[in-house]
Amino acid sequence: MVLYVIKNCSCIARRKASDHMSEGVCEGKEGMEVGGRKEAAPAGGRRRNDQKKAAGRPLSSCYEEQMLQKSAQQPLRRIYSYGWAKEKDSGQKEWNQSYRKLANFFKMGVQDGAGVVTQGPQSQQMYTSDHMSPMTNSVNGTMGSEPKGLSLPKMGSGPGMSFSQQQPQVRVLTLNHGDHMDSTLFRLQKGWVLQLRPGPSLLGKAVSVFTNHPEDLGEGFTRNRYRRLQWKSDSRNKGDDTALYVEVVIISAGAFHFYFTYDDGVERERAQGSGYFIVDPTLTVGTNSETLSLDCVQCQTVLSKCLGPLPDWEQRLQVAYETGYNLVHFTPIQELGDSNSSYSIKDQHKLNTEFQTPDHQYTFADVEALIRRMRDEWKMLSLTDVVLNHTANDSNWIQDHPEATYNCHNSPHLRPAYLLDRVLYHMTVEVADGKWEDRGIPVAIREEKDLEAIKNVIHSHFLPQVKLHEFYTVDVDKTVEEFRRRISSNLPIVTRGKGDSSYKEEMVIIQDPNYGRRTCTVDMNIAVRLYNLARPEARDEEDRIVRCCAEFRRHVENLNQQRTSEIQAHLIQAVECVLGTIRYQRLQPDGPMIAEVSRDYPLVPPYFTHYGEDASLEEEEALMFGDKGCYLMAHNGWVMGDDPLNNFARSDCYVYLRRELVAWGDSVKLRYGEKPEDSPYLWDHMKRYCEYTARIFHGIRLDNCHSTPIHVAEYMLDAANSHEEGRLVYRYGGEPVGAFLLPPVRPLVPCIAHAIFLDLTHDNRSPAEVRTAWDMLPSTALVSMACCASGSTRGYDELVPHHIHVVDETRVYQAWTDAEPTRGECNESSGIVRCKRLLNKLHFELGANGYNQVFVDQVTEHVVTVTRHNPVTHQSVVLVAYTSFRPPAEARESHIRPLKVQGHLEEIIFEMQVKGKTSGEDDKSYPGFFNNDSEFINGLNSIIAEVKENIRPSESSLVRLTSPEDADETECQYTSEFTPGSVIAFRLSLLPRAQTAVNKIRGVLSEFGYKSRISEVTTHNVELMDIVNSLCLSDLNRVLYRCDEEEKDEGHGGGTYSIPNYGSLPYCGLQGVISVLSEIRVHNDLGHPLCCNLRDGDWMPEYIVTRLKHEPATQRLAKWFEDIFNWLKEVPRYLIPAYFDSIVTSVYLTLINRAWSLMGEFISQGSDFAKALSLCSVQFCGIVKSAVMPPLSPNLSSPQPPVVTDGSGSTKQMSVTIAAGLPHFSVGYMRNWGRDTFIALPGNLLITGRYDEARWIILAYASTMRHGLIPNLLDGGTKARFNCRDSVWWWLQSIQRYVAIVPDGNRIFRDKVSRLFPSDDSPQQEPGRHDQLLEDVIQETLQRHFQGVKFRERNAGYQIDREMCDEGFNNEIGVSLETGFVYGGTVHNCGTWMDKMGSSELAGIKGKPATPRDGSAVEIVGLCKSALRFLGQMYREDKFKYNSVERYDDTGNVTKWTYEFWEKKIQENFEKYYWIDENPIPDREPKPELINRRGIYKDSYNASQFWADYQLRCNFPVAVAVAPEMFTPKHAWIALKNAEKILLGPLGIKTLDPSDWAYNGDYDNSNDSADPKIARGYNYHQGPEWVWPVGWLLRAQLAVAPKVGGFEELGRTMGHVKSLLAPHLTHVLSDAWRSLPELTNTNGAHCKDSNPAQAWSTGCVLEVLWEMDRIERGLRRSSMTGM
Repeated sequence: MVLYVIKNCSCIARRKASDHMSEGVCEGKEGMEVGGRKEAAPAGGRRRNDQKKAAGRPLSSCYEEQMLQKSAQQPLRRIYSYGWAKEKDSGQKEWNQSYRKLANFFKMGVQDGAGVVTQGPQSQQMYTSDHMSPMTNSVNGTMGSEPKGLSLPKMGSGPGMSFSQQQPQVRVLTLNHGDHMDSTLFRLQKGWVLQLRPGPSLLGKAVSVFTNHPEDLGEGFTRNRYRRLQWKSDSRNKGDDTALYVEVVIISAGAFHFYFTYDDGVERERAQGSGYFIVDPTLTVGTNSETLSLDCVQCQTVLSKCLGPLPDWEQRLQVAYETGYNLVHFTPIQELGDSNSSYSIKDQHKLNTEFQTPDHQYTFADVEALIRRMRDEWKMLSLTDVVLNHTANDSNWIQDHPEATYNCHNSPHLRPAYLLDRVLYHMTVEVADGKWEDRGIPVAIREEKDLEAIKNVIHSHFLPQVKLHEFYTVDVDKTVEEFRRRISSNLPIVTRGKGDSSYKEEMVIIQDPNYGRRTCTVDMNIAVRLYNLARPEARDEEDRIVRCCAEFRRHVENLNQQRTSEIQAHLIQAVECVLGTIRYQRLQPDGPMIAEVSRDYPLVPPYFTHYGEDASLEEEEALMFGDKGCYLMAHNGWVMGDDPLNNFARSDCYVYLRRELVAWGDSVKLRYGEKPEDSPYLWDHMKRYCEYTARIFHGIRLDNCHSTPIHVAEYMLDAANSHEEGRLVYRYGGEPVGAFLLPPVRPLVPCIAHAIFLDLTHDNRSPAEVRTAWDMLPSTALVSMACCASGSTRGYDELVPHHIHVVDETRVYQAWTDAEPTRGECNESSGIVRCKRLLNKLHFELGANGYNQVFVDQVTEHVVTVTRHNPVTHQSVVLVAYTSFRPPAEARESHIRPLKVQGHLEEIIFEMQVKGKTSGEDDKSYPGFFNNDSEFINGLNSIIAEVKENIRPSESSLVRLTSPEDADETECQYTSEFTPGSVIAFRLSLLPRAQTAVNKIRGVLSEFGYKSRISEVTTHNVELMDIVNSLCLSDLNRVLYRCDEEEKDEGHGGGTYSIPNYGSLPYCGLQGVISVLSEIRVHNDLGHPLCCNLRDGDWMPEYIVTRLKHEPATQRLAKWFEDIFNWLKEVPRYLIPAYFDSIVTSVYLTLINRAWSLMGEFISQGSDFAKALSLCSVQFCGIVKSAVMPPLSPNLSSPQPPVVTDGSGSTKQMSVTIAAGLPHFSVGYMRNWGRDTFIALPGNLLITGRYDEARWIILAYASTMRHGLIPNLLDGGTKARFNCRDSVWWWLQSIQRYVAIVPDGNRIFRDKVSRLFPSDDSPQQEPGRHDQLLEDVIQETLQRHFQGVKFRERNAGYQIDREMCDEGFNNEIGVSLETGFVYGGTVHNCGTWMDKMGSSELAGIKGKPATPRDGSAVEIVGLCKSALRFLGQMYREDKFKYNSVERYDDTGNVTKWTYEFWEKKIQENFEKYYWIDENPIPDREPKPELINRRGIYKDSYNASQFWADYQLRCNFPVAVAVAPEMFTPKHAWIALKNAEKILLGPLGIKTLDPSDWAYNGDYDNSNDSADPKIARGYNYHQGPEWVWPVGWLLRAQLAVAPKVGGFEELGRTMGHVKSLLAPHLTHVLSDAWRSLPELTNTNGAHCKDSNPAQAWSTGCVLEVLWEMDRIERGLRRSSMTGM
């Protein structure tokens, strides 16, 4: 196992996720937020100079044994982090059974079982002592078949969990085009399954997915070895892209990459999307390899140099062991450089000489042996640092291999920066010698005015000496002379006009790569072209050359001036940085405040090493150009605020010149290049260093990661990883208390890396310096409550009140003793060691036993409460810390509100506080005085820590229990003894009745299980399944949906549920709340107003129950909900959102699965897309009392619509109707529109298998026929309006689809239709009084159209239409005998779906249709042609008895057309009158001046508005789809592609060509302007992008594709259509209404006046999916037949 940690995580944020470590992880949070402020985490670590061996126990002594000996005195019901015992043996069997059921609770990641919660112990055997009988022994005694080491489950099981799972954890990641998620971190665990599914943007594309995660453990991991993953499908429909997935079974820990390509591509460079996922390792300790959970890691950093000789390490490390740490972080153990900095390594392959003793030379093998014993005997892991980016200045190997560094030889761009560095050094020498005191620069810098003097001297004296700009400029005389020679050698003279391309050329300075003085150049070829010009004013050739050279000189001088200004700007910045450094080091209180200037304390740290003795600046300049320039090496450091991916030593970077580097003067920066061949020695040297380090230690921490090149880190860490498999990563956080319970199959969401949360890092100052020593206990207590690995640095627990500096410290740590400590020793009474042991013990227990939910409450500025909660047992540990950022006398609060926590207080785990040994010193940062020991790193001895463990509330001195024993809420008041520096921890559990309630709820929830697809669920709850199976689709409409208007229409006073501070839900049914829950669940947004509403009261559960009680069909479900919600009321309020979500979501998924099961194989076995759209059928199709159908004939053959009895005893047919749109077209006369109904009906009812309801609707509308038309607005039939020309043709299209889809569908022709109005003028008839066969009614409509219809609407006037003018009520419809085209309408009405009537008097458009579309609208002609073809076929098959129509003129003459003749007539004339060719055809274009767009089909023929025919609209694809034979395939294909290119938007299709004068794409019905184009939404169909016609465009493409390109083009079109539907899939899955809208504004923008859910939008898109499925099935059959 190799552990990887990267230092400086804040700089890593923008790196690839792979580099979160070794790809790996960041080191996490250094410091913590308390009291509303961010505290930098102080640091520790130093050195020693004695050889004394401290007393202490050997490694073989057992810390766990001590813990158990002490804990044995406590009540047996106490839970220990290393094992457990139960209070009563009689309860053992019940506990074993309960635990097994909990392990099967599906929300915890598994399935089945009753899910009972008990009062028993909640810990689990994860990390046991050899001296203790583990819990599993007793388990084996009762369950002999169970394996040894069986563990209790924990919520969201983490690494190391070993309980049986029937259902594996599956994480689903959706891939989309262009998603390169390399900066996103995804975490998985071994044993899980990663599913990668194509997202909407990949539909229809040939995608290949690759990963470098090994398929088999035996093959190991190789970064650049990828394998192609095989596509699988969880649908029987092989063409279902949404059912496709690839999966990776997670078998290996580490960081892995995936990418995907198109069209069988393999190369990563062609990846269309990619990402990384990190797999958590399993850590083991001890000789039996016991599991150590990542959340249980407790790390202490030690400065290796402060451990002394190797024989002394054991006693000094024993301090960490005795304090409860299980991981030690060692700073580098290699030989250090002259600075003695822990991170400036002199020799990467030599052990630090300070670890040796006079009589023995130790090796790395000796260290390895010690590390191994620590793991086996102390059960402690170890990690160390590797430093790849720099080496110590005095490293011998860089003298032999200077090419491994950045220096003035291999990086000549650094030469000017080196010279500037020497200038500043020479200035230091002169200032130190007092030469500038008379100019205001003293030898000791103490005032700001000194800095101003320094600034002036640098600019006026020192910088002019070196003229750094000359390294970046041109020698003008030499360059002009070269130019003169070039143009004097008979080169062609340029005669240039203003249009000449050479005007665009630009001459620039070309930097000399060697950075000599004035050795830069220009491109002489460009110079000649620009300046060797003809000069008409010149006297002769010599004069011309002179003039050319003069102009050239002026330009070069100008370039030099510009370049000099640029360099001067850099130098100004350099001086400011110099002054900033001096100010920090000498003046600022937070700096070292070293006033003296000397060679030891220069004005600024050096940026480069120097070679040889000091010399003059001229000699040092010569040095940097000579052979010894390779020894002038650049120091490493870091650049504040810079991109960590930038190499600040690269040639185009000016960091060194601008003095922006915070330099480490003891180390030089290493130069790797791009590959090992660029610096072979360096790569090999560092590779071997990483390899042996990885062999010795369990983990590696990559120091100075922010400037380590990614490719170097990958290479070196791969080398380290070649020895082991696992990697330790840290995460910081945990879930919030009461987090949502998530199923085992769920989306993979981004997360943060495993973090280690430290109270202090070795880079930071002690809290006693920056805050107070009193705060060290409460702060570390808060850290111990973090739901992740915790950490500290050596010295913190001993209360060392200063920074143990990684460079300056020379002393050694104290050693452990069990006796009274003497000098150089410590024991549990030292500092806060005993407190820290208890805190580490608690941290371990919480991590091991699944307390992975966290809540932090900032009670006051100084008092912080942290809760860790176990979501399985619902036990909690609450820790209260009284911080002391200021001395206690200043931090003391006058009032602290009582602690109030829901649940029963079991015990006070501990209470502890720090006090001064002498009173009256609480106004100081620490009491007493501190004496620094000269040999040992010692801490404060003036502070004592008082501790009580496992006490009853009555025994506490810090709190007083004020609530009764059986109260729902525990309340404790703080006593006066609770002072800054105090910590107290409580253990709480559920009350018995709450436990019973949770058991009941979990018992129900455990009976739900998930399939591989996220939306599929099963349940074994017999009662619930019986209830659900009794519900029909109209019942499900009530349970799941119903908008506000529909609910209110019921008359029960209901409506949608309104959430305070949020608003109303979209639906009254479960979908309303599910739409919100699905958004907040994944992110655990427990602060969402819905969660607040659930916690505050039971209104939402009661709302669900109450509305379901109103209808008999849903009353049983209401009762079921009522019963479980009654149990929910007994659950603590903070848990309500989680359990409510789990209950409602599980039932919701069960209900939608029930809906799918009622819809036939295409839906039940179909794609996620088809299933989502099919649910829209349930949305729109319901029973609404104010919008009933006309009653069908009582003589109709069964099945007949359901009948209900009202309060008076009379019966009424109550068939479902299709709401045109929600919420605006959902009730009353606005619900049922003839046109909308029959455009929507095939998709919403026929494809979903709802044949009976489709039949009833077809027959109901047939009963209302008048004038050969069916109504536009149905309004119950008796108040129907017949003001549209197209509804009847959509009705006929639905009949055609019904016959084609429904088994024996042609029988509908013989169904009886009870005519409401047998003739145009007859009064309303009773049901059954005037029955006709449907085929008679069909024939009547064709006959009436052929004969011609002319009528005025009944009750014409304001009472039926407030906007229409009087002429608009007059209708005329007929068939042209010349063309066969159906025609109708006038300029005063709008009889097609584009039916917007002007309503603004202000704009002068009231009563004027925006789009009359009179004449022969193209889609009506196509629908007519389709109907004639269909009925003719039915006649030939003897399924329809009519075959012709007749027309009588005024003289009695008869014109008779057969359907076949009529159809042929249309066929002959359509292309002639509708096609507008790409090229002008004069004899076919009587009005060419009206043609705005070519390669299209006209929108109408013979419209009254002379321009209207020639407009490009979205209507002709309808005709192509229903009657493709009517079109010339080539023309149709051109027109369809033009329509897609010009009209198609993201979700909808433009209703008018954007180039049309009338186009406006944004609909606003509230617009009250005087603009006639848009007033009152006049542009409703003049540009806004409607969704339903998209379905017809795509179906038309599918129909024509094989005609223009055969199966190959059909295949391409299928893929293309799928890709065009990607936004629709995204929308229907994510929109709160779970539907598709009526329309959008320009380019898919939201339209506030659009219905968010529209029946024909979803229906038409679902028809496309059905059509593609039909094509694919046909292709498969053809393929099989061909075989």
